[in-house]
Amino acid sequence: QVQLVESGGGLVQAGDSLRLSCAASGRTFSSNALGWFRQAPGKEREIVAAINWSGGRTYYADSVKGRFTISRLNVKNTVYLQMNSLKPEDTAVYSCAASLRSWSQLSETNYYNMDYWGKGTLVTVSS
Repeated sequence: QVQLVESGGGLVQAGDSLRLSCAASGRTFSSNALGWFRQAPGKEREIVAAINWSGGRTYYADSVKGRFTISRLNVKNTVYLQMNSLKPEDTAVYSCAASLRSWSQLSETNYYNMDYWGKGTLVTVSS
């Protein structure tokens, strides 16, 4: 059974940093794109960042460019999201996801066409 398990969420103050981790089990995703999404209360889920299998290609939502960094460690089957200069509007449940599609196919769907999803970890940023 494939599982994606996020960790690292919590309550922080504006301007602080957090590092989220997502560990996959049940299959290896070393050849697949991975992504982070978030869903704030009352809002739709949105893409935060995505990374291709090698880490050589990345995508960031405009709202997090320059503040968040996505990375991966294939030997650990893990993807990370380093979040700096956090803002109250970053408050959301953050979920990781994996896609079985190519990077070009994924980009055509604005990175939403994921096949596996984690349950999420809550990030709360106080002002």
